[in-house]
Amino acid sequence: MGRFRVFEGLLGVFLLLLGQVLLFKNMVLFDVAFCFGYLMILLLIPVDTGAIIQLILAFIVGMIVDVFYNTLGMHAAACLGLVYLKMYWSRVMTPSGGYDAGAKINIRNQGFRWFVMFAYPLILIHSLLIFFIEAAGFSMFWKTLSTAFYTSLFTLAMILIIQYLFYRKIK
Repeated sequence: MGRFRVFEGLLGVFLLLLGQVLLFKNMVLFDVAFCFGYLMILLLIPVDTGAIIQLILAFIVGMIVDVFYNTLGMHAAACLGLVYLKMYWSRVMTPSGGYDAGAKINIRNQGFRWFVMFAYPLILIHSLLIFFIEAAGFSMFWKTLSTAFYTSLFTLAMILIIQYLFYRKIK
């Protein structure tokens, strides 16, 4: 059973990365909202996974996306920022009874409201990092801020849709 879960997890990571570079890369709304569905890989890492493992995974995922986007480490840097903050944010968002061992964070297990409150700030920070790194400064502050805001909403919507379509409740 354990091997199947690992295979299932690796298959999910592969499919999300493939979807990002083939499908989501081209999903742009009015040139202000981009879809970064691959963030679901990082958001759904179990909470009891070690910090170094999470950071290494974030770097690898970000670099894979960077290779296909030709962005020279921007996604890797933003993914590292997201995971670093996720480790602290998951402590703040700990349910009153705590997390179970090997707890999987997803919308089916934690519920819609909790998941959105957990995921949206992290997605927004990722978007801010990506677009402010890309802008290389604050000269276009309001345009960059609005792009990050709309991108984070679009990304959150896609992550919610993917979870409702493909994830089952895991006990």
